[in-house]
Amino acid sequence: MAATKKRALTALAVLAMTAVSVVAAPQASAYPGPGVVTGDTRVHDPSVVKRPDGSYLVAHTGDGISLKTSTDRTAFRNAGAAFPNGASWTTTYTNGSRNLWAPDLSFRNGQYYMYYAASSFGSNRSAIFLATSPSGNAGTWTNRGLVIESRTSDNWNAIDPDLVVDDQGRWWLSFGSFWSGLKMVALNPSTGMRSDSTIRSIAGRNGGPIEAPNIFKHGSYYYLFVSFDYCCRGASSTYRVMVGRSTSVTGTYYDRNGTAMTSGGGTEILAGQGSIHGPGHQDVFADTDNDIIVYHYYGDDGASRLGINWLGWDSAGWPYVR
Repeated sequence: MAATKKRALTALAVLAMTAVSVVAAPQASAYPGPGVVTGDTRVHDPSVVKRPDGSYLVAHTGDGISLKTSTDRTAFRNAGAAFPNGASWTTTYTNGSRNLWAPDLSFRNGQYYMYYAASSFGSNRSAIFLATSPSGNAGTWTNRGLVIESRTSDNWNAIDPDLVVDDQGRWWLSFGSFWSGLKMVALNPSTGMRSDSTIRSIAGRNGGPIEAPNIFKHGSYYYLFVSFDYCCRGASSTYRVMVGRSTSVTGTYYDRNGTAMTSGGGTEILAGQGSIHGPGHQDVFADTDNDIIVYHYYGDDGASRLGINWLGWDSAGWPYVR
């Protein structure tokens, strides 16, 4: 008994000395790793659309907006750029760079729509543009113009666009990064451009890091997926995926504990673990086999890679990564 007690006390001492690692351990094993993907999987800020032929088109941050394709959602290959000759209409916002950010892809009315952002790191002198294409292929995209812009005098940032069409057929564009948080504007379905001057707030962290809104309808709720904390720091990135829900597309969105996302709320469903660093800038879509969550993460080498998982739903209607 004395020996057993001594071992127990020793174990408690070890636990006390390593409390930080012990507390962190459940977090490190809380989430499944990314599903298997092969080929050209270096992406940042991915958006995926399933094409009418059953294949997949990926658009992501890159010079002229980078494109990738896959026939099976596993093997991906480089498919060029949406604007291989550049996008001169964006350089006012990019300080001359050809790098364009965070596209949002969808296929509607027999054509592809892509909202995308032009900015420079750390600035809210930013803009969101719309382009359309009959095929989605490189070089076939036509600029349809400026949707919304933000200036340094604004308390919001016009990047990270995401289109959602509600049950009434109304079009909405959510967007935003840092500053006063995430916003939403109404769009005209005929043009894809703004239909009024109202800017709604849908989430924020009192100036803390939040970006990359993505809205997905499941059951009776619209789910707002967002990324908290910091991307773009390689293996030191702390991005994580949070979610809230609302019966109205315009909110208010609440997390699982009932905290409004406009007051910093959000329920975590994916975070870094092991050699998976800073997963985020998520895109959720319904496929024939399951609902899918797509995102980027960083490896130990600091490179950003494509992550794909199934998205499950628990008995209370909350999503979880499978």
